[in-house]
Amino acid sequence: MNIRRTTKGRTVLTAVAITTGLVLTVAGCGGGGDDDKGSDKNTSSSPAQSDGNDDGRQSEAPPAKEILAEVKAGGLTLAVTSAGRDEGGFVTVKGTVTNGSGKSWVAADWRGDERELAGNGGSIAGASLVDQAGKKKYLVLRDTEGRCLCTRFTGGLQSGETTEWFAQFPAPPEDTTKVSFQVGSMPPAAVEISEGE
Repeated sequence: MNIRRTTKGRTVLTAVAITTGLVLTVAGCGGGGDDDKGSDKNTSSSPAQSDGNDDGRQSEAPPAKEILAEVKAGGLTLAVTSAGRDEGGFVTVKGTVTNGSGKSWVAADWRGDERELAGNGGSIAGASLVDQAGKKKYLVLRDTEGRCLCTRFTGGLQSGETTEWFAQFPAPPEDTTKVSFQVGSMPPAAVEISEGE
């Protein structure tokens, strides 16, 4: 009889120990503490929650870039979001390209016709800035090996995708503030150069 009582007692103690362990585990994993409130603010799903402060939360996200110019051709949409004059004597033009053509796009006609630019592959190396008033055309800057100081679209751009691009040019004279940005078969985009970007 002692053996039976001892076995029954051990079984009860084991069950109590397991139950206690499970309760502590569930309590430790459960929500409701201050730590969870802080982590909710950092999750990507928190902006989807609505508590009347949607305007404040949207302002925390990166602001939408202002579009200085936008042109469309062949299902592509080219947007210029900035054109800033830098201290080094050049202008950096930035923007986005969206492929709405329904097929993959590799930017082959954007790399330019010059033999030196062929090594840049699908890129924006063939872009230019045109100073209408000064009657000058500025080509994308290159290094000594012919590599452009611009974006290369490695792997192309699938239909429906948007990607950012940049290109650097020699700076027009200080009094030139308006230029046309041209690349490939896209129409020219009138752009205003800002100082010190």
